[in-house]
Amino acid sequence: MDFKTRRLAATLRNQINYPLQLNPFVFSRIFLLWVAIGIIGGLIAGAYWTVLESFLHFLKHVEGLYVIPLMTVAGLLAGLIIHFLGDPGEMDLIVNNIRFKGGRLEPKNNLSMILSSLLCIASGGSAGPEAPLVQVTGSTGSWIARKLKFKGEDLRSLSIAGMAAGFTALFGAPLGGSLFALEILHHKHVVEYYQALIPAFVASCSSYVIFILITHIGIGPTWQFPVYATPELNDFFYAVLYALAGTAAGWLFIFTVRQCRYLFRKFGVPVYIKMAVGGLLIGTIAYYVPLSRYFSHDELNILLEKSFTLEFLLVLLVAKILAISFTVTSGWRGGFIIPLFFVGVTAGMIINAAFPGQNLPLILVSCMAAINACVTRTPISTIILLSTLTGFHYFIPIMFASLTGFFLAPKTPLINAQLGVKE
Repeated sequence: MDFKTRRLAATLRNQINYPLQLNPFVFSRIFLLWVAIGIIGGLIAGAYWTVLESFLHFLKHVEGLYVIPLMTVAGLLAGLIIHFLGDPGEMDLIVNNIRFKGGRLEPKNNLSMILSSLLCIASGGSAGPEAPLVQVTGSTGSWIARKLKFKGEDLRSLSIAGMAAGFTALFGAPLGGSLFALEILHHKHVVEYYQALIPAFVASCSSYVIFILITHIGIGPTWQFPVYATPELNDFFYAVLYALAGTAAGWLFIFTVRQCRYLFRKFGVPVYIKMAVGGLLIGTIAYYVPLSRYFSHDELNILLEKSFTLEFLLVLLVAKILAISFTVTSGWRGGFIIPLFFVGVTAGMIINAAFPGQNLPLILVSCMAAINACVTRTPISTIILLSTLTGFHYFIPIMFASLTGFFLAPKTPLINAQLGVKE
């Protein structure tokens, strides 16, 4: 970079960092940078979602036995993309870079992440677009910060703001998405990233508006949950009991993922072979249990609307946990937060089928909160996310369930970078 370009970047950075002259408010020019990162994140998320919906609409017509070869080939192609364009990494890498490398996220493998994740998600993998979006929008925020010569906490704050923009666009919850972006880094050290809180809020709000304008997704709950009656004192105790089932499902999920990860790591074969094998396994599960296919954004509503036997729900629970585990450990790209919510709802439906006459909305939201807090270690943001996604506006029962899942989670987290040890 020549001298004039460096001087221009330094001048622009200094102008951004200081409040506007004659401005009696807290507002400063850096606010506009946060908004810009959110707008860019919303544009990226909106474009990604539009393309993903087109792919989903095209590939959903492939059903029955044809699902198996489709997903095998999709895994092979996605693996070839990663092999030739570069490995974009997974959530562990993002958390590790934010915590131990000053928040510097590299955008060089974003194309690989976008193309491979679109193939994996659209063909029916049990992983959602949240992780790919967070990596792309977070690295974009990091790239902008470095171009403007930001360093230290300022660089990390803009990277986190980009991550929050990605989370919010998908979940439709600016407050929950912002907190999730901070909390997933490490629940015990959220205060370390306090400087990033306001940038994350601002970027999330602007990203949310842009995403809705592009996708025309309505404002309101994502899933049509049964109406929850006026809460009673006993509901808080019941929420803890129901959360035990969600926590047990979380333990089963973590155990299954670790076993699958161990098995796939033993294969000394290229990534595209692993992903083809993963596609074969996921496709076989989807053939026998079609409701386990995809990342469950729409399938969760099907689960809520229809009636299923206890036997089928038990099979679905095991099938979905296996499908997610094979997806995330064989190299397929995507996140497991929305699929985890599906597992939580399935666990809640099992309780309701085994013990009919209970408070169904409370069962479902308690199991969802517990399993997500157990696996991701995000008890605070889980409360706000679920309230937004389900329309369940009574925070306290969700809080009891979320804390239950969090405190009964395994001591060693699933996301290794949350341990607080530099890898």
